[in-house]
Amino acid sequence: MATLTYDYGDQMAALGPLGAPNDPQAHDLCSPHADRMSVPSGWIVVRHEALRA
Repeated sequence: MATLTYDYGDQMAALGPLGAPNDPQAHDLCSPHADRMSVPSGWIVVRHEALRA
């Protein structure tokens, strides 16, 4: 499991450990979806290294 957060202004998405509940800009993903996640062209993806086991 992982939490996806994003920043439209900086065109960046971050995928990391599960975050706090009730954050409107955070979306929890199961492992298969976290592995296949893609972002719009030109965006940067930051993946927390703890997810890479």
